[in-house]
Amino acid sequence: MDQDIRFRFGLTPLAEVRPWGRREHPVLHWFGLTDGWYAIDLGEHELLRYSERTVRRLRGGEGGGPAHPYVDYYVVRLWEDLLALLPAALEPVPEDLADFVAGDPADWYWEETPEAEAEAEAEAAAEAAAGWHRDRALDMGYLRVAPYVHCWRTVAGEDDVMNISWAYQSDPENEIEFAGPATGRTTLPTSAFVAAVAEFDRGLREAMERRIGELEAAGPPPGIELDLEQLRREHRDRAGWLERARRYTYVTDWAAVRAGAASLLSGGDEGSG
Repeated sequence: MDQDIRFRFGLTPLAEVRPWGRREHPVLHWFGLTDGWYAIDLGEHELLRYSERTVRRLRGGEGGGPAHPYVDYYVVRLWEDLLALLPAALEPVPEDLADFVAGDPADWYWEETPEAEAEAEAEAAAEAAAGWHRDRALDMGYLRVAPYVHCWRTVAGEDDVMNISWAYQSDPENEIEFAGPATGRTTLPTSAFVAAVAEFDRGLREAMERRIGELEAAGPPPGIELDLEQLRREHRDRAGWLERARRYTYVTDWAAVRAGAASLLSGGDEGSG
């Protein structure tokens, strides 16, 4: 268990950031000003790096494109989703749920029962288990051909580790593909994961501090609406988001999750027989 993790990013040059809204009323705000690229360095792997073929397809035309091979989107979206993931990811997973949390939802199977009351209880438990599993997935549904990145913590004696798995789905149109292994799983110390999230938080806030300072000194771009006071207020507010996420306690109904996990896994066995 010697893997490192880093959430790496870069912001689009300020002059190239495209405003939101209609042409007659373009606006900029904190979220939109985080336009850029990002990747997750996980040991020897670079998650969210496009293959060379995809880079040529996406950025090889007359208009060109960003001079990097990574996902380009608003960096704050990765930041927000990591903070939303953090409370669930930091909850230790009991040993008897290790197979369930590490499994693929595509392998689950739901079998209805004829008794209405028992069916309702079983369905509620299955939904609780599925939601508990889903809360440990990093939301990337906003990306085309979204990767699946799953994070969960296990503690056994002195070993306190974060498990991270990933899977790239196939593009039906055969245009988007990522570099590196299509699936994988690794572990690293939980402390290293938490430190990487904190470093990402610090790096993004510092980059945005510089960006806001530039805008305060020069003023908004001509013809673009930008509330500099609101921009500064939001920047101050976001400085506390990581601490709030770390203080939040994720609460699990273990009885419901165990019952739901058992039904989804056993249903899969029955369905495959």
